[in-house]
Amino acid sequence: MITIRVPCSSANIGPGFDVVGLSLSIWLELQINIDRTITSSTHALNCRVTYEGEGAENVPLHAEHNLITRAALYVLKCHSQRIFPSETQVHIINMIPLGRGLGSSGAAVVAGVMLGNAVGELGLSRDRMMDYCLMIERHPDNVMAAMFGGFVGSYLKELDPVDMERKEIPLAEVLPEPAGGEDTGLRPPEPPLGIGHYIKFGWAKEIKAIAIIPQFEVSTATARSVLPKMYSREDLIFNLQRLAVLTTALTRSPPDADLIFQAMQDKVHQPYRKGLIPGLPDILASVTPISHPGLLGICLSGAGPTILALATHNFEAIAEEILVRFKHEGVTCDWKVLEPAYEGAQIVVS
Repeated sequence: MITIRVPCSSANIGPGFDVVGLSLSIWLELQINIDRTITSSTHALNCRVTYEGEGAENVPLHAEHNLITRAALYVLKCHSQRIFPSETQVHIINMIPLGRGLGSSGAAVVAGVMLGNAVGELGLSRDRMMDYCLMIERHPDNVMAAMFGGFVGSYLKELDPVDMERKEIPLAEVLPEPAGGEDTGLRPPEPPLGIGHYIKFGWAKEIKAIAIIPQFEVSTATARSVLPKMYSREDLIFNLQRLAVLTTALTRSPPDADLIFQAMQDKVHQPYRKGLIPGLPDILASVTPISHPGLLGICLSGAGPTILALATHNFEAIAEEILVRFKHEGVTCDWKVLEPAYEGAQIVVS
């Protein structure tokens, strides 16, 4: 039995659009069993997929269509293994809400690459597995946080278009179609070495994250479609100044609420996404450390619609205020207090 656990993640954290990510304590878990006594599996590609948890009614269970197993197959095919070992059973337990800005597809990609490495007995390092993740999910913020844990800054090297155009490479479902991952009969090229780089920032022990999760989805493709193609120099400087402060401010104990709240302001993505999330400008502007002691900062989690509030205490009162404001817009939400998942993705073989 092999168990793989991957945390959810929140990207951007205000001014860090496509740059920073924070892993958090909601988990995607795979339970894998390989029965090598079965020599002729009746399941597609020798893999039986079962699923429970968030999105169970819509997630495909065919190994060629499920994002996790598609990612695993890509890794296997790069190493001349065209199917799973017979018979592979993958039970997915997913607690990460889908399409809510909590890195569900990034976690799926990380889990899939780790699955391929484990069942194929490939012995890939975490850094090398990240190269495969970044060929599937071209935005490093979520996958870096999910794989390595904690509060992470990252960047992706520019790739040669030739490295990206092969049809055998599956793309995360949040990206525009075609999704890729076709079985052309050819061995896919292995990713270039070291295409993504990251650094783990510190995190003050007092800070927890309140996730307010609306009960509707916003796809990353939709959220990106409302962003401008060009930004003013003033807006870019505004974000860069705040990001430079934020990555250190969140490490300091005790946290400085006024410093962090101002450093989490953003002019690059949140103002343009207000039409997708009812009440967003009011929530971001009116829930402050002055109105709600304990609050440090508030932002859209990833592409939304989840709101992430960083706080040291008073969690329920902060959450209730945001829930009431969403309710005025006709939006129902869940909420959770989350801890950073410092260790990132884990694998246990028993």
